[in-house]
Amino acid sequence: MSAPFIDFRAAARALIASDAPLSEREGQFCGGMAYRLNPATEKQLRWLGIILNKHGLPPIAEGGAQ
Repeated sequence: MSAPFIDFRAAARALIASDAPLSEREGQFCGGMAYRLNPATEKQLRWLGIILNKHGLPPIAEGGAQ
């Protein structure tokens, strides 16, 4: 497995750019997270982590919420 993502924005952009068959809801969520200016909430990070895992991408590193 690759190294964890350091930033949640990079993780969201990687999902969008991947060949992962994202649902419409997942795609909308990742698009919003990819360019979010504010820190992500715990709930958002948890769901992003679930989507990353579902599509075989590395997790977000501890402290990657900023």
